[in-house]
Amino acid sequence: MLDMKFVRENIEAVQANLDNRHTKGDLDTFVKLYDERKKIILEVEELKALRNKVTEEISQLKRNKENADDKIAEMKKVGDKIYELDGRAREVEEGLRNVALMLPNMVDASVPVGADEEDNPENRKWGEPRQFDFPIQAHWDLGESLDILDFERAGKLSGARFTIYKGMGARLERALINFMLDLHVDKHGYTEMMTPYMVTGETLTATGQLPKFAEDMYQVTGDDADYYLIPTAEVTLTNYYRDEILSEEDLPKYFTAHTACFRAEAGSAGRDTRGLIRQHQFNKVEMVKLAKPEDSFKELEALTDNAEEVLRLLELPHRVITLCTGDIGFGSAKTYDVEVWMPAQDKYREISSCSNMTNFQARRGNLKFRRGPKGKPEFVHTLNGSGLAVGRTVAAILENNQQADGSVRIPQVLVPYMGGAEVIKPAK
Repeated sequence: MLDMKFVRENIEAVQANLDNRHTKGDLDTFVKLYDERKKIILEVEELKALRNKVTEEISQLKRNKENADDKIAEMKKVGDKIYELDGRAREVEEGLRNVALMLPNMVDASVPVGADEEDNPENRKWGEPRQFDFPIQAHWDLGESLDILDFERAGKLSGARFTIYKGMGARLERALINFMLDLHVDKHGYTEMMTPYMVTGETLTATGQLPKFAEDMYQVTGDDADYYLIPTAEVTLTNYYRDEILSEEDLPKYFTAHTACFRAEAGSAGRDTRGLIRQHQFNKVEMVKLAKPEDSFKELEALTDNAEEVLRLLELPHRVITLCTGDIGFGSAKTYDVEVWMPAQDKYREISSCSNMTNFQARRGNLKFRRGPKGKPEFVHTLNGSGLAVGRTVAAILENNQQADGSVRIPQVLVPYMGGAEVIKPAK
């Protein structure tokens, strides 16, 4: 969340940020509650100062064996007033926090102003889309003809937007997960983690999914507590040091994890209803960084390159774009999307989103670091990115590596992970 003092002192800038993002925030209520809180705090401080002064006078009267009943009665009224104001202060504080939790992060000055994804500028491309001399098949058709993806029976088990991988399809998914983790750990220096798939509401609030995006969450109700299924390992990895103070020497921290991810896709009705692009459950290898503020944008560039390297090694054409103000995520100050070429759709599709959240999540999760033993605690900067979304990578491999006979060539870097297999052949 944003620093409340910053918001109050920079209302016009915060409003401009909302306008550029094409979103809304209740700044009128924020100002009203912020100013009321300030007024209450001042009034309580004045009343407490008066109570301390009169209490000393009462003590002096009692030492002199003089009557202090009037002053005692007066102080009882002051105490009652302080109690009343403290109660109101708690109500105002809760309301103020609720409004602040719905305000998005301030975008970095380098983010282009734009309305939507059509205004996202392209930064760079890698690889040339392949020219096919035979009819191109979509990955969902390839998956069925190769007998490696079963959408129909997955629908029977769970409904729409679920997939069963089988045989070489399951092997390919597992191979990609292991390849990505090995690359990020052995070459890029991340620490591999295995984290829970269910978390508390407090955990999701810290990373910004709650309360704004509650409709996209899957909630699990148990006897003891309510849990949510994670939409990404960003949630668990970013919260790992929540409510702690790290030392400057601890930073930067790099974490990576493979998890299943669960998303209701509440706002995607009618979009990507076929195939692996938009599922309710999917595998993803996530990267998270915790960095000092002065290093975070340099770390964003490196994070994005880590995601790109997965695609370079898989020999998949891709590009990197910068998300404009109208397309950037709620908690992000700057985001690069890495998009892979999908031949059957004749377009690039997002496969990784790499973001610098600055101190937005750290403030919500009270995650700080200290420069030196006597330094004042500061909020860390948090970054996250997919490295990569595994199902979308499977889809890209199937479409880009398909052959005229209906088979699919396995990228050379994956062959050792596939038990030496170089081709997935059509089912007989």
